[in-house]
Amino acid sequence: MSYLRNFVSSRCLFHHSKLPSVNTSACWHGSRTRLFSTTKISMTIMPAWVIDKYGSNDVLRFTRNASFPVINYPNEVIVRVHSAGLNPLDVSMRGGYGAATMSMKRDPLNIKQSGSEFPLILGREASGVIMECGLDVKHFRERDEVWAAIPPWKQGSLAEFVVLSANEVSHKPKSLSHVEAAAIPYVATTAWSALVNTGGLSKDNCAKKRVLILGGSGGVGTFAIQMLKAWGAHVTVTCSQNAERFVRGLGADHVVDYTAGAVEEPLRALEKFDLILDNVGGDTELWALNLLKPWCGAKFVTLVTPFLQNTDRMGIADGMMKTAATVATKALKHLVKGVHYRWGFFAPSGPALDEVREMVDAGQVRAVVEETFSFSQVPQAFEKMEKGHARGKTVVQISRGDDL
Repeated sequence: MSYLRNFVSSRCLFHHSKLPSVNTSACWHGSRTRLFSTTKISMTIMPAWVIDKYGSNDVLRFTRNASFPVINYPNEVIVRVHSAGLNPLDVSMRGGYGAATMSMKRDPLNIKQSGSEFPLILGREASGVIMECGLDVKHFRERDEVWAAIPPWKQGSLAEFVVLSANEVSHKPKSLSHVEAAAIPYVATTAWSALVNTGGLSKDNCAKKRVLILGGSGGVGTFAIQMLKAWGAHVTVTCSQNAERFVRGLGADHVVDYTAGAVEEPLRALEKFDLILDNVGGDTELWALNLLKPWCGAKFVTLVTPFLQNTDRMGIADGMMKTAATVATKALKHLVKGVHYRWGFFAPSGPALDEVREMVDAGQVRAVVEETFSFSQVPQAFEKMEKGHARGKTVVQISRGDDL
């Protein structure tokens, strides 16, 4: 708590000509001492980009009066955000994608009124410094440099501070700057969830496995290429011709250009695969599962699922029933052909980021940052995201270490 107090004091001294003087006091809550400032502006509000309704880019609003995050559970930490990574999910969430499911997660008893999530802070990746730890946090201390992927139902990283559970946080790789580190957590935990948790791959069983990545030049694809190559897999990637050198530079063994025609034809001429990671969706699954090795435990894992669209359109209960019926039907349909059909999901995980940190510091995985924006340029960063055809990640620099 002393670091947070000192940081707040330094900010107030820096802005002494604009803000009233600050007296820092202590209040008791149970057995815990919490410091607070009698000047509300220093401890209860912070700068952030928020949305007050779902829509296009014009709903983004900068405010200096966003609510300061509070530790509500003893396993939580407050992180001062240095850099935040943006992903296509942020653009989708700005438009209301997944709103029904996220609302249920935030308020499972449906006590609050509709729209209670606003003002909502977007951003699912953060790299920064821990300012305060809850009483049960054992593996982190104030001033620790950390990175994290943020669950979509929580307030995000396009703000000066964010509160997270300790099991969502990991120590930042020493070899990366905050800008570089902010480009990895979301894509890393998504790829880890799909390839490890769902696909069953690991550094111990991946050697010589043949993996196909459909849509390999985006954030998840670029990370997956590097992780699989570090584990010894043979990686084939589909992407546009102008991204071929880029993905080969990350380690891809074979590249198929989707702009040259239907990719299924050149892919059918190749040896069959042990796992396919689908970042594209659409009609891909109509032909891609025929590229798998039958009766060998081969898996097709797609990250493009109708789950949140179903719940948004049909409501939670009907949407979940529709989703369960869809995935069960598809899984059984392909199981009789000797291959496995699975859905993958973004799953924030501090332990997964611990594993990734070791690969990063060993030089096996590098951050792929396409463009960096300042905190004042968040709308421009979203505009860039909406154009698609990314060659790496878009990162927003919130603050710098020398601001402390």
